Amino acid sequence: MEVRLEGVGKRFVREWIFRHLTLDLQPGDRLALTGPNGSGKSTLLQVLAGAMPPTEGRVQFIAEKNTAIAEDDHYRQLVIAAPYLELIEEFTLTELVDFHRKFKPFHQQQSTQEFIDYLDLQASAQKYIHNFSSGMKQRLRLGLAFWADVPLVLLDEPTANLDARTTAWYLDQVQRLPPEKIIVIGSNVPAEYGFCSRILDLPACR
Repeated sequence: MEVRLEGVGKRFVREWIFRHLTLDLQPGDRLALTGPNGSGKSTLLQVLAGAMPPTEGRVQFIAEKNTAIAEDDHYRQLVIAAPYLELIEEFTLTELVDFHRKFKPFHQQQSTQEFIDYLDLQASAQKYIHNFSSGMKQRLRLGLAFWADVPLVLLDEPTANLDARTTAWYLDQVQRLPPEKIIVIGSNVPAEYGFCSRILDLPACR
């Protein structure tokens, strides 16, 4: 799958966050969106995810044979992990993973138990999400993103709330993702995206 942004801009009230953004993402691309807080990294990721419409321009997902994927089906092609995205707090870990797999199957059809083992959270399998620490929640979000069977992976501030050990786990796992996936990372921490081959500085897109 290919992702095309054509003249994309986003405005809140009278302020343009970014404008005239034209971008082509091919399978295997690793793109970092950089800039200080408030520069539009999260906004652009939300536009890519379909959670927020652009004010101008368009975002296209292109399948094989150069055919456009319907906007209503964009969500099937992507996963996003960000510290501000809510998890279903009333679920246990097992219930949450079971629920997630119904909408975003794992890329090798792994089981819920295999996923819990992968995160080394066996002792928390029946623990309610609202009892998880912020670091555990972020590791869970990242794990679900890493295992989702989708061509586009969007990560916003991926190491937020992570300790040094889990940050090292993130850096190892994100670089193990299948080479054909497109990865887009919003970050102002160079260590989070040092492996990316492309960088887009958003303050330059106003």
